[in-house]
Amino acid sequence: MHISRFPRLHFAHLPTPLEPLKNLSKLLGGPQLFIKRDDCTGLATGGNKTRKLEFLLGEALQKNADTIITQGATQSNHVRQTAAICSKLDIRCEILLEHRTGSKDPDYLENGNVLLDRLFGANILSVPAGTDMVAAMEQMAAEIIK
Repeated sequence: MHISRFPRLHFAHLPTPLEPLKNLSKLLGGPQLFIKRDDCTGLATGGNKTRKLEFLLGEALQKNADTIITQGATQSNHVRQTAAICSKLDIRCEILLEHRTGSKDPDYLENGNVLLDRLFGANILSVPAGTDMVAAMEQMAAEIIK
């Protein structure tokens, strides 16, 4: 099975570079170590989720989706990157964020990836830890379809 048979968008800057970790390799006295620079993928400060989103959004567009629903923890990188690509493609993005840490710190709850999600135009629903995320997403979808 060849990967080209799956619908895919191409928005990542690939391949990302490998950077040698000379000092760490020397310190450990072992083989030369490298780090894969997925922060260079070019989508909303990068990350390893970009590759899978090329396929997920490719399939969604092939199915004529006009809204993407996703979920994750409050500071989810997957959610941030999904919001970014939806903004780029002008697709509605609905986000379900689960407060898994119990933190009440406003910096944690409203800055970082959450702030970026909002700047990308995503609609955010925050839920407490332990929420049945599948059921919550299904309810969100049912409300959108109405």
